[in-house]
Amino acid sequence: MQRLSIKEIIKKIASEETFEAVSDDYSFTIKIDKYVPFICGAVHDGHQFRKSLWENCLHTEYDRWFEEDPSTKQMIQTFPIVIAGCDSRFEYDLNRAPESAIYTDAWGKQLWENPLPEEEKEHSLKKHANFYKVVKALVSKIEEKFGLAVVYDMHSYNWKRWDREVPTFNIGTGKIDNIRFGESVEMWRKMLSEIKLPNEIESTSLINDTFQGNGYFLGFITQNFKNTLVLATEVKKIYCDEYTQINFPEVVNAIEEQLKVLLFDHATNFYNNYHKV
Repeated sequence: MQRLSIKEIIKKIASEETFEAVSDDYSFTIKIDKYVPFICGAVHDGHQFRKSLWENCLHTEYDRWFEEDPSTKQMIQTFPIVIAGCDSRFEYDLNRAPESAIYTDAWGKQLWENPLPEEEKEHSLKKHANFYKVVKALVSKIEEKFGLAVVYDMHSYNWKRWDREVPTFNIGTGKIDNIRFGESVEMWRKMLSEIKLPNEIESTSLINDTFQGNGYFLGFITQNFKNTLVLATEVKKIYCDEYTQINFPEVVNAIEEQLKVLLFDHATNFYNNYHKV
């Protein structure tokens, strides 16, 4: 893995180089082993939280972990194109628009003891902007090369706060072209429901049950690229204990291993069905 500036990353994408890099400010990673018509993303995988914010933050390290999406990068790490956040969403949220990316409160609790200084906000928003410069360059290149793309936008969610039965996998479709891509969405939903999980964990999948796919990552790509489908895919946190902060690696591994087949098959089907339409 290399450490590269935003300009260097974009230059490599423009020239269709294969590479693996961390941005020079360590805010995100990107890997391109091969140029293919599908991209995997894990914008909330990150847990880093820069030291200049520590004393002012009222949320504990556990509070932050609880709302992040740990292990979502691992689930997709073997695919040819993977982009993932390294920083905590509590520093800035890559799945929110710039104007709302920096929290003042989070899940009903005030985040900062004192108002965040402007220089700290600017520092965070620069990282946010740089990430989306790379996303734009990446999706532009894939659409230019293949005519279309599908993005697997991986997230997770805390199921124990719900007072009803919720699905193991949820696909949010609120902002995508469901008339054009509805068949592919349903195929993805069905595939996810077939994942076999250890420890007698049931695998179910629904569309727009717990979340509707209103995130900025999906919205930014959908708004700028009419031939790219973003599948906002939420995994119920059956792969960890939300309250004790214990990860279940055998469950993460089971998801990762089966996605190697299912996601690739889905992406292949998507390309074959839509690239000549």
